[in-house]
Amino acid sequence: MDPWFITGAIVGIASTLICVVAAVMKKKPNDVTILSLAAVELFILVYAAGSAVRLLGPESLAGEAWEFWGYMFTAAMLPVAGFYWAMMERTHWSNYVMGAVGVTVMVMLARMAQIWYGTGLPAAALQQGMGL
Repeated sequence: MDPWFITGAIVGIASTLICVVAAVMKKKPNDVTILSLAAVELFILVYAAGSAVRLLGPESLAGEAWEFWGYMFTAAMLPVAGFYWAMMERTHWSNYVMGAVGVTVMVMLARMAQIWYGTGLPAAALQQGMGL
């Protein structure tokens, strides 16, 4: 397992748990839930910088660069969108939205690791499995 993914999974799950617990307790978005979302954003920014540095060195992506950076950009926008939602709708329901960000970013990190290391199924295998 990639240390970047493990770290991102820990940050994402922690953020999700914090936000969902606050939502279940019917708390409005507060400093703790917003800071947990900020931790996810900070991790993604550090991961993006680390990925750029790794690519400047001897490492390379096994998959398509546009796909990797597309996932990275989208993952970086999710916490921003969750924060915006929380500021516009200051009810406990916003914590559920912010909670979805952490787990969604974690899934996107798993996909980025597949693109980086080339562990995903090739398109031909997927098409063959679907009978196309």
